Amino acid sequence: MHSGKRFGFREFVMWTRRSIYVLTILAAIPTVLYFFGWKFLSFPWQPIAIMGTAVAFIVGFKNNASYSRLWEARQIYGAIINDSRSFGYIVRDALSEKNSDKVKEIFKRHYAWLTALRFQLREPRAWENMNTVQFEEYAKYYEIPEKLSKLDDELKNYLSEQELQYILSKKNRATQLMASQSRDLSGVYARGEINDFQWTQINQQLVKFTDNQGKAERIKNFPYPRNFSSITTYLLLLFILFVPFGLLKEFDKLGEGTAFEGLTVWFNIPFSLLVTWCFHTLDNVGEASVNPFEGSANDVPITQISRTIEIDMRDMLDEDNLPPAITPKNNIVL
Repeated sequence: MHSGKRFGFREFVMWTRRSIYVLTILAAIPTVLYFFGWKFLSFPWQPIAIMGTAVAFIVGFKNNASYSRLWEARQIYGAIINDSRSFGYIVRDALSEKNSDKVKEIFKRHYAWLTALRFQLREPRAWENMNTVQFEEYAKYYEIPEKLSKLDDELKNYLSEQELQYILSKKNRATQLMASQSRDLSGVYARGEINDFQWTQINQQLVKFTDNQGKAERIKNFPYPRNFSSITTYLLLLFILFVPFGLLKEFDKLGEGTAFEGLTVWFNIPFSLLVTWCFHTLDNVGEASVNPFEGSANDVPITQISRTIEIDMRDMLDEDNLPPAITPKNNIVL
């Protein structure tokens, strides 16, 4: 997540510079050929304008869908924040007088669940963009915590050795941690340490955590539909290819009857670049948001949120030496 006021223009230019180079070449080739007599390369601009309208609609649709995925992911983690706080004080107030050690164990298992979930959500998928040069290069300006440490080492801080080995032997560690939490709390209820009403409240919170985990996994494991993504890419590519050809004659006309006659066609290069860069960058912005857990600069800061939850829950138990909050690096925080 970018925590500053805005991405700077220089950042956008650096982020898209490779596409700028390609777009400049694509605009320069027909312009040079036209200047040296290949007048037949000039296409009517009207069909290209119609194509541009279609591209604008489909790119806008993609960006709207990308934002919806991003915002839903943020809502999911917003719900996890609220439900974690509620879960914390319900468990604390129900058990602290009878078994304070059990409260700490339950809290630590919840931190482990948050940790396992964020590691799972950061796992790469074939359709994600973090393996592209453009995104890899920008990732040097910030840190992805899940790539700097291992899940095993993180979970050691919260689980006993026996439970750690059990959880690591499972495929979906977050799910099994929540299952262990439910089993442990069921035992507490069976021993009469909490009453029926308290058990109902706690069980409802566990169901909410499972529900939110499933929603996050749905976004992670189901990409923006490939048919929509593919047609957007193909139409955008065709539009980018044809724009320089459609503007040749229009810019050539600008110099008729003036001292610049025959030279104004060179304006085709910067203006074609500007038009195609706008469309291409809009598409890139959508791609940067469509997978909100992959680790890009625009993702939901699930690591920061998980640390905030841990700080709040430890503070409920009046613990000292709270872990430090995760702060942005170059205005980016994950």
